[in-house]
Amino acid sequence: MIANFPILTVLIFFPLVGVLIISFIDRKNVNVIRWTAFVISVIEFLISVPLYFEFRLGTPQFQFVEKHPWIKAWGAYYYVGIDGISLFLVLLTTFLTVLSILASWSIEKRVKEYMISFLFLETTMVGVFVALDILLFYLFWELLLIPMFLLIGVWGGPRRVYAAIKFFLYTMAGSVLMLGAIIYLYWNHYNVTGFLSFDLFELLKTPVPSTVVPWLFLAFAVAFAIKVPMWPFHTWLPDAHVEAPTAGSVILAGVLLKMGTYGFMRFCMPFFPSAVQKFALLFLALSVIGIIYGALVALVQEDIKKLVAYSSVSHLGTCMLGLFALNLQSVSGSLLQMINHGISTGALFLLVGVIYDRRHTRLIKEYGGIAKVMPMYATFFMIAMFSSCGLPGLNGFVGEFLTLIGTFQNYPIFAVLGTTAVVFSAAYLLWMYKRVFFQPLTNPANMKLKDLNFREFVILLLITVPMFWIGLYPKPFLERMQPSVEAFIKLSKGEATVSMIYKKDTASSKVALDLSEDTKIED
Repeated sequence: MIANFPILTVLIFFPLVGVLIISFIDRKNVNVIRWTAFVISVIEFLISVPLYFEFRLGTPQFQFVEKHPWIKAWGAYYYVGIDGISLFLVLLTTFLTVLSILASWSIEKRVKEYMISFLFLETTMVGVFVALDILLFYLFWELLLIPMFLLIGVWGGPRRVYAAIKFFLYTMAGSVLMLGAIIYLYWNHYNVTGFLSFDLFELLKTPVPSTVVPWLFLAFAVAFAIKVPMWPFHTWLPDAHVEAPTAGSVILAGVLLKMGTYGFMRFCMPFFPSAVQKFALLFLALSVIGIIYGALVALVQEDIKKLVAYSSVSHLGTCMLGLFALNLQSVSGSLLQMINHGISTGALFLLVGVIYDRRHTRLIKEYGGIAKVMPMYATFFMIAMFSSCGLPGLNGFVGEFLTLIGTFQNYPIFAVLGTTAVVFSAAYLLWMYKRVFFQPLTNPANMKLKDLNFREFVILLLITVPMFWIGLYPKPFLERMQPSVEAFIKLSKGEATVSMIYKKDTASSKVALDLSEDTKIED
């Protein structure tokens, strides 16, 4: 039992232990640095595993909650906890970090700084998903820009500086809008109650003037839409993906993009239910445009990595479609698809990295027939491709099916348009697979390619396991999500208040929400 163990605090800050240790290792000891970072990431993942087994079913209450004074004069607390929405996003983060660091053995330049950046990035990513104080959330949200900027700008491709600056500017622009909305909510809470608080639940309970609700919603929505990224805020993504190192692309697609959809679920939609109803059709339309646009652009790409990058625009459009359809099936499917996308697309980026390390080109025309010389590689690529396509029996099918069938109940036209993603994804992925693996083996450079080594085989085997697990038996995931998804839907539709859903749980103080601690300013 971990009821009295501060597991979330350990998860947030344990990677910094690795940062501290690596900082004292001589940069010439490259293998020591690599193995230290890898061991730290494995321990971090093992610490996160009990969250899955100890998570209580059948309740939307936040669990493993910790709340301590931080900046009490401002009403800011170190306040963390997880529910069914954030549980699997935390597990996905720790899992993909292990694989990403193991896939970073090809990094030879400034390995010490690279591993420090990666472990610091893990701290900020976990912090984003567990923060229940909106100031704490914003701090982690902004801090993660630094290591990701460095990973792209220092260890990326030829246009790495351009891609890193573009990523930074886009995200920062959205963050400024979100900060303005947070400041308004903060002072509005004080004007209504006489107390200062950044507590998520206190802010959710505080009424906001109807005249400013649409503007606050849009401020949050733009910030999160950039991170998703939704069309037309997507243009930073292909550049960032293509120029980032392999592990950076894995984390970018697997975790960072989910922070946008998570932000919609945790903050944007529950805070402003009236605006959700007002702008639902707009966001459904933008989601469908993103689905179709991303797929069509992916279809004409000549670079394998850029093809996978544009596929993310399409797949995340499906996730957003499910969120704004706002019923149990669509939202559950959307949340599950966030996890699925992180696994499937993360695997595709890992696979692209394997072939790039050997040939130093990602152009489809440079390959052909390599299944003959790399049969294990071709097999893993086929599984990841079918997972991304949504083949029944693999994880992508469950998420897409639930999302589309749920959307069809409320918005049949959007569901029909969104279903084209299934056709398009099969088209661009199968066509790419045929050209790379099953054309005649004529290029001499491909004839001597070596198949997967042991390290690469282990990485791909580990990421393939959840594809089959979720595809064949999704119940453990869905049953942990459902109560929190139902609570999210009620809040986003305005059918219940936060006090009605998150009642005090007297059975366990670690699971209970303390909604009483605020700082009052005396006149």
